[in-house]
Amino acid sequence: MAFPVPGEPAPKPAPKKKPFRADSWGGSFVVIGVLLGVLWLVQAINAADGSRLVRFGLRPRELDGLEGIVTSPFLHANSGHLMANSLPFLALGWLVLTAGFRNWLVATLIIVGVDGVFTWLTAPSGLVVGASGVVFGWLGYLIARAYFARKFAWIIIAVAAAATFSSLFSGLLPGTSHVSWQAHVGGFAGGVIAGWILHPRKKKPRAADVSGPGRVVAP
Repeated sequence: MAFPVPGEPAPKPAPKKKPFRADSWGGSFVVIGVLLGVLWLVQAINAADGSRLVRFGLRPRELDGLEGIVTSPFLHANSGHLMANSLPFLALGWLVLTAGFRNWLVATLIIVGVDGVFTWLTAPSGLVVGASGVVFGWLGYLIARAYFARKFAWIIIAVAAAATFSSLFSGLLPGTSHVSWQAHVGGFAGGVIAGWILHPRKKKPRAADVSGPGRVVAP
């Protein structure tokens, strides 16, 4: 045990390490980066296994394809497919998470659920895989959050995100046969619903009628 020496200043206590916060700027980047790493790990396993993991994707209107609502965002047709989703996944996921872990988690669950059900009901027969539905959902959530909450910072973030990833909006329209625009629309709709649920617009207080002797709230 060390004892202080007379005449010498006491040693300064070691600075306390700040706890890890998943919704801090750095922490959210780490969390989304780890999730993206998981997607690449799954893709590496899938590629080594002859792409047989895609059988766990979503199969529209097939009961045994309902599990794909949960599993399909983790699966991709090939590395190029995942590469196309990686940057918007990282950037948009980071923007959503910096506003709070709980809201990010609830919004993501709503997006995955709404997107999965909508795609299962409307997409043509086959297999649907990819995280693009989540990407479109996060973009829709950022826009809806800004619209409903009317916070200046969130409006700026929504405008910046929409401008940076403006090319994504074309994915909401029918186009290339091997791209599921239904999954994009479902994800975007899920994001809007999440924004509406998590950030309801506050009602303005009713005007008061002060013409009489007392303050009476107008009906």
